[in-house]
Amino acid sequence: MFLTILELRELTGKIQRNAQVCVLRFMGIEHTLRPDGSVVVLRLYIEQLHGLSEPKTRNTKPIEPNWSLI
Repeated sequence: MFLTILELRELTGKIQRNAQVCVLRFMGIEHTLRPDGSVVVLRLYIEQLHGLSEPKTRNTKPIEPNWSLI
């Protein structure tokens, strides 16, 4: 579900948490800080960002105009 510590280090090229956060902000990658200060990045977000998985949509029905109102 989340990137591992090693994956986060590889992604950012940084070891320290504060430096990782700076790099993630610079790259525009969504992340969260846990109460203990560790950085959390969703694996699915990274996969979607790099085109490795399809974005999940809530509405699978195509949006069309209401032709009965015309």
